Amino acid sequence: MDERAAAFELTRMVNGYRVSQAISVAATLGIADHIKDGKRSAADLASLTDTHPRALYRLLRALAAVGIFHEAEDGQFSLTPLDAALRSDAEFSAAPWAAFVGRPYYRQAWSELLYRIQTGKNAFRHAHGKGVWEYRAEHPEESAIFDRAMAANSRGVAAAILAAYDFSWFPVIMDVGGGQGALLAEVLAATPGSRGILFDQPHVVAPAASVLAAKGVADRCEIVGGDFFAELPVAADALLLKWILHDWDDETNVAILQNCRQAIRAGGKLLVFEAVLEPPNQGANAKFSDLNMLVAPDGQERTADEFKSLLAKGGFEVTEIIQAGPRISVVEARPV
Repeated sequence: MDERAAAFELTRMVNGYRVSQAISVAATLGIADHIKDGKRSAADLASLTDTHPRALYRLLRALAAVGIFHEAEDGQFSLTPLDAALRSDAEFSAAPWAAFVGRPYYRQAWSELLYRIQTGKNAFRHAHGKGVWEYRAEHPEESAIFDRAMAANSRGVAAAILAAYDFSWFPVIMDVGGGQGALLAEVLAATPGSRGILFDQPHVVAPAASVLAAKGVADRCEIVGGDFFAELPVAADALLLKWILHDWDDETNVAILQNCRQAIRAGGKLLVFEAVLEPPNQGANAKFSDLNMLVAPDGQERTADEFKSLLAKGGFEVTEIIQAGPRISVVEARPV
């Protein structure tokens, strides 16, 4: 690559935030849902979404230029295979995540990345005067948007996890910090001989009954509200931790793991679902996710060796690490 081409490519990457924000706006407006049954003009879509017709057209034509929507010669817009994933009813919808990452409060935290790099102090707290979990507790509308994004992401990785790991020999499976139950519902649907326990904060699990019922597993799953920093009041043969440990520092995680150690039955397994950092110059997804942890929750992604060290401090020995996909691995551990 010559110097001119390198400058062009670097500029394209720098401007990537524009595409991200434009997709977020389209997802928030539900554009893909409005055109899933056929073509519509920007004027029609503006009427349906209560937006400015000309401004909406300019958004859509820019997205069409990068393959998000297709603009016909007559100005009508339709879906492409790529943006079909922005439909709310898509099996693996990216719309909830797209809507979340464009929220102003979250963008503001990312604008403080330089502060974090210079000082080592949390960027989100610097931007908002409080931590991300406290902020969402005080802003339930933002918490709901975040919870929907997490549920959609869980459905997206569930198939990869199920293809990589056999859960069928666990009589009772507890998802610790399991949100609204999207992952556990998929696991139970694939393992009809198992029962489940969904554990998370009471306000988080409140909508879970409908999620479990939609997968036909509600009669095999107990919903328990609580705080995994305090205790896990029920026991299970397998404890699942999906995208939990990357939110916290080692000291905090040890407290979570020790509570898990108390709740795991004899012969049981702890199954940690996280991205595992790859060697230098590889694995951009996980390494940019690590920056996200640096900006907002003050956590981190980890290497295989770091997982082994962390889990050992919490009373577990890693027995296997299985890469399930580009965004997720299964870290299996046994209590010691």
